[in-house]
Amino acid sequence: MTELNPSLEDKNIMVTGGAGFIGSYLVDRLVGEKLRNIVVLDNMVLGKMSNLSSAIKRFPKMKVYKKDALSYNTVKSILKKEDIEVVFNLAVLPLKVSLIKPKWTFTHNVDITVNLCELLRLGHYKTLIHCSSSEAYGTSEYAPMDENHPLNPTTPYAASKAACDNLIYSYYRTFGIDMSILRPFNNYGPRQNEGTYAGVVPITIKRILSGKPPVIHGDGLQTRDFTYVTDTADAMIKIYNSIKTRGRILNIGSGVETSIKDLITLIAEKMCWRGKILHQKERPGDVRRHISNCFLIRDLFGFYPKVGLNQGLENTIKYYKNNSLSK
Repeated sequence: MTELNPSLEDKNIMVTGGAGFIGSYLVDRLVGEKLRNIVVLDNMVLGKMSNLSSAIKRFPKMKVYKKDALSYNTVKSILKKEDIEVVFNLAVLPLKVSLIKPKWTFTHNVDITVNLCELLRLGHYKTLIHCSSSEAYGTSEYAPMDENHPLNPTTPYAASKAACDNLIYSYYRTFGIDMSILRPFNNYGPRQNEGTYAGVVPITIKRILSGKPPVIHGDGLQTRDFTYVTDTADAMIKIYNSIKTRGRILNIGSGVETSIKDLITLIAEKMCWRGKILHQKERPGDVRRHISNCFLIRDLFGFYPKVGLNQGLENTIKYYKNNSLSK
């Protein structure tokens, strides 16, 4: 039964993918919510225990299961053992994996979601807050892009996110599960994966720190809505805490459109890069234009991003300078 005034206080919460980039910031944010307990489920393919170090210091009884959310029985046993009431689902294989292993990425992401839907339907926990992606929309057909924008995914990853959203919504319509879906636009910030599957911000910072020129794929005029990761984590908590979000899909973004060319130029300026910027061929499945319409979450609970792109990039550059990328 849905609570009239949802609160995370005194609840047992599980975050799948909680040692990853966005997931670990959500865990940081959850620590301040007077929870009974926090459980992290992460297979550590992209997640890192170091991402959770601050949260564990503040919340020592947190439990971390280094297991895969893909296993129905594993998730079921943890839900029962830990008496979980709310699941924030951020377990996912990212976009770049889908360009190398498309079938695996699609089935992996969908199978995790159907397991969580089925376990929710059967009463093993009470509420699902699912993290989708603006990639499900594909290239903008109109701007800014609201939640009614058509789903036109251009990569297997994006198709998996669109399929997961439709799957959750089908369980909501058919079985009345308690759920909300959020579609974050392009997140960035400290701790973002800097390895094989890194995004444009850590890739660019890493190259400059290594003395290599930054790279623009295509003409660089493709645009994104860059959102600082702490703003997304904050929005996720507010989405749970608002009964008005149940049964809805909600965009999370800044509402500001930035071209890749301008982004990389700005990073280069902040890092005092005086060399050239390389141009390489366009990446497969790269969407042309993204900018979010965030009026719905503003109307529902007054959400506005707190960290602008300039400050966010400075925070991110400082972090990577002080960590492994500079070594």
